[in-house]
Amino acid sequence: MPQKAHLLIVDDEANTLASLSRAFRLAGHEATVCDSAPKALELAKSRSFDLILSDVVMPGKDGLSLLEDLKAEGVATPVVMMSGQAHIEMAVRATRLGALDFLEKPIATEKLLLTVDNALRLQRLESENRQLKQRLGKHEIVWQGESMRRVMAQVDRVAASETRVCILGETGTGKELVARTLHERSARASAPFVALNCAAVPAELIESELFGHEKGSFTGAAGRHVGKFEQAEHGTLFLDEIGDMPLHMQAKLLRVLEEGEIERVGGEKAIRVDVRVLVATHRDLETQVKEGKFRQDLFHRIYVFPLLLPPLRERREDIPALVEHFAAQVCSQNGWKPIVFSEEAIAALQAHAWPGNVRELRNVVERLMLLAPAGEVDLATVQLALPQNSNAQAPANSGSGALADRVQAFEREVIMAELKHNHYNMASAARALHLERSHLYKKAEQLGIDLRAVRKEQET
Repeated sequence: MPQKAHLLIVDDEANTLASLSRAFRLAGHEATVCDSAPKALELAKSRSFDLILSDVVMPGKDGLSLLEDLKAEGVATPVVMMSGQAHIEMAVRATRLGALDFLEKPIATEKLLLTVDNALRLQRLESENRQLKQRLGKHEIVWQGESMRRVMAQVDRVAASETRVCILGETGTGKELVARTLHERSARASAPFVALNCAAVPAELIESELFGHEKGSFTGAAGRHVGKFEQAEHGTLFLDEIGDMPLHMQAKLLRVLEEGEIERVGGEKAIRVDVRVLVATHRDLETQVKEGKFRQDLFHRIYVFPLLLPPLRERREDIPALVEHFAAQVCSQNGWKPIVFSEEAIAALQAHAWPGNVRELRNVVERLMLLAPAGEVDLATVQLALPQNSNAQAPANSGSGALADRVQAFEREVIMAELKHNHYNMASAARALHLERSHLYKKAEQLGIDLRAVRKEQET
């Protein structure tokens, strides 16, 4: 098990207490036992436990009453219930009273240890999620690896200045998040941050969006409209996908950057603006300049400090932290208990090509959490959520074919390891992998695993 824990075991049967405490101690845990709910309540109030494992049916106060008393006393220790007389109503009531899980006796030692392991991991995640909420700002960038360390060092270097930054990177790499971070770490942080995606606004409306318009200046202009520059006064204006801005607007933007003033559509006077302009693009602006698609003079105005964001496939070491961060966000937004991602699931996510980058990962994490059985995202769940994307083609020179081979090699290694661990019993291996046996047969065939050879090895 990944962590040593102190468990409180509550059961009126001495043999059960002895066998459970022995199993947990052999697994590296510390176990305290007691034979009644009142004793358990006093112990839980006076000592610190990582988990309480309690029988339901006991003389006097039962386990469900213990759950109620623990809640009333403010004891937050997670509780797993067990019973040899289990029925659906009992399990539902235990869950409603706050039980983390409900096990039916007799319980196989392997299943019991796995359940407790998951419960302890959930408790750890809850604690880490609370810390994340306290530590991470709304627009905090999550990273661990060297490539993003270099990016964040550049962000720190340029944030406090008025230097114009051009953020470069593929779609979904987090360019707006970096722009927000630059704003929040600048002297303009208390003023507005305003964003405009140049590719999302029709060419005939972009001037009005940026500079505003006066009433009656064009058909449909029923009133005065304040544009993005004025909205961002004393703050930051972020122009995303600047490479998609029409040429006629590039000339007008250049004038604003040079003179520091705008003129509303239909207006007759210049309006001074105090705005820091940040831009971003997924395009190669230097190539666009050569092709006459982007003004060279504007390029030199905005391309003062280029900041290149790596695609997710080049920062795989950040994926575990990103998954944990997104999972915490999803749980918080939906009021869910923490959902665990197994090590195999994380490894499979790290092997994916991620053509949609961090944005795609965020969406996939939420999808996986909706599919997750029993509060855990395992390898099978990842395979179910990414059946068509596991071989997705990344942009050129990304080595996506090699990545697909790595995914298949990883799956083959996991399946062969489980077959060997389960003495080549397909049914047992399928259960261990949380797969239907038919699914395991199909997956083995896809991966080129010779089941006849496996059976021969079983017989010898």
